[in-house]
Amino acid sequence: MPLARTAARVALGSIMVGAGVLHLTTQREEFQAQVPGWFPLDDDLVVLGSGVVEIGLGAAFVALPRRKRLVGALLAAFYVVIFPGNIAQYVEGTDAFGLDTDTKRFVRLLFQPVLVAWALYGGGLLRRRRQD
Repeated sequence: MPLARTAARVALGSIMVGAGVLHLTTQREEFQAQVPGWFPLDDDLVVLGSGVVEIGLGAAFVALPRRKRLVGALLAAFYVVIFPGNIAQYVEGTDAFGLDTDTKRFVRLLFQPVLVAWALYGGGLLRRRRQD
């Protein structure tokens, strides 16, 4: 397995575990502010649930290299599923985590596809095609 792909997988997995822990602890209220008003579940329940999912996916990405393709795909899907919440934060003008202007909230939207690509790359799902 290429070193860069392994480093990408371990780094993203570690970041996800850290983010998940923050969901459950010190940044819980900040994450609650990001739950869209239209979402039909309690904000705290969403934050707790997403934190547990982030910890699980992140830990699995690091600890289960033989399952990296599956976990990378699940992580990419997770980023796609939460993207409407990021759009809602932009549209609704919700301030959280220093995203206190429309420009900052919009720039954040551009990073979601980067996270999807990072998960797919770390999972070995994005590869350059070799020319024969």
